[in-house]
Amino acid sequence: MEDQSEAAQVLAKGLREQSYAVDIARDGEAALYQTSINDYDLILLDVMLPRRNGIEVCRNLRASGSAVPVLMLTARDAVQDRVQGLDTGADDYLTKPFDFHELLARIRALLRRAPELQQETLEIADLVINTRARRVSRSKRAIELTTKEYALLDYLARHADEVVGRAQIAEHVWDENYDPFSNLIEVYMQRLRRKIDDGHSRKLLRTIRGEGYMLSSGTSTSNV
Repeated sequence: MEDQSEAAQVLAKGLREQSYAVDIARDGEAALYQTSINDYDLILLDVMLPRRNGIEVCRNLRASGSAVPVLMLTARDAVQDRVQGLDTGADDYLTKPFDFHELLARIRALLRRAPELQQETLEIADLVINTRARRVSRSKRAIELTTKEYALLDYLARHADEVVGRAQIAEHVWDENYDPFSNLIEVYMQRLRRKIDDGHSRKLLRTIRGEGYMLSSGTSTSNV
C-alpha cells in the first residue's frame, strides 16, 4: 500500500519476483476495505496515503482486532513520526528511500514471527524446502522451480496434510489480478507434480476432488 502509484507498481513487481502475492490499495479507505475482505500475511503501509493516512489505517486495523504484521513505509525520518507509527500498532518502520534487500529482510523477519512461518526448513517426507534460500530438493536431488511454482509449493508446504482450496491458493499465491475462471492453478499443479513426484513411487501432491489440493506426508502412491 503506497502513496504513489508508480512507486507502488515498482515495489509490487519486485515483491512478486520474490514469490510474494501482492495487492495494491490506492488510498487508506481502499486499504481498510481490502483488509476487511482478504486475509493477508503482512501489510506494507505507507504513512502518507490519501483519504486516510497510514497511521489511521493501522489504528483501525488494531482496533478491529487484526494482528497482521504491519511494516510502515514513509519519507519522514523524525523520531516522533517513528514513535507514533509504532505506538499505533506497527511492527516495524522503514524510512524511504530504502534498499530493497533491507525491505526483503524485514519482511522475512516479520513473517517468521507468525507461528506457522517460523521454520526456516520445511520437510515433508523426503521433500526439503529451505525457505530462506528458496531452495527445494527431494531425496537430496535439487529441484529447479520458477518463482510462482515455488510460491505455490511453499504455501502448500506450510499447510501440509491439509486440503487447500482454489480460493485460498488464489488469495495467497496470486494477487487481485487473478482470474477465478482461468485454469492457472491446475496448470501450475501439473508442473509441480512433474517436478516433485515424477520418478518417485511415493506421490506427495494430491488432488482432492471437489475440494482442492494437498501436499501430503503420508504414504499414498496415487492421486485422488
